[in-house]
Amino acid sequence: MFVLAVVFQVKHFVADFPLQTRYMLQKTAASWAFMRPLGLHCFIHAALTLAIAAWIRPELWWLAIVDFGTHFVMDRVKSGPRYLGRYSNPQTAAFWLALGFDQMAHHITHLWIAWKLLGG
Repeated sequence: MFVLAVVFQVKHFVADFPLQTRYMLQKTAASWAFMRPLGLHCFIHAALTLAIAAWIRPELWWLAIVDFGTHFVMDRVKSGPRYLGRYSNPQTAAFWLALGFDQMAHHITHLWIAWKLLGG
């Protein structure tokens, strides 16, 4: 479980930082323009989860869809200007609480996926 948790931590870092483009950062748009950039960002996460699932238990391919959906909802809640995205000033505690909540939700999702992959 530890090794798989580390794999998902690396996956999350790679998808959220090196593979997230300027275009994908438009996921914060107030209008419906956020859909494509956020969808593409979540697709990257799902593709990496699919690769991990295919390596361990290919029959659990659908966990990539779970990752896509949960990542999409959480990132929109975190970045949407009507939601937690309104706390965009890193000088405030609210910004860090929103960011921490977002990261916690992603990590819990990854731990659940790892648990499922290991037979849970």
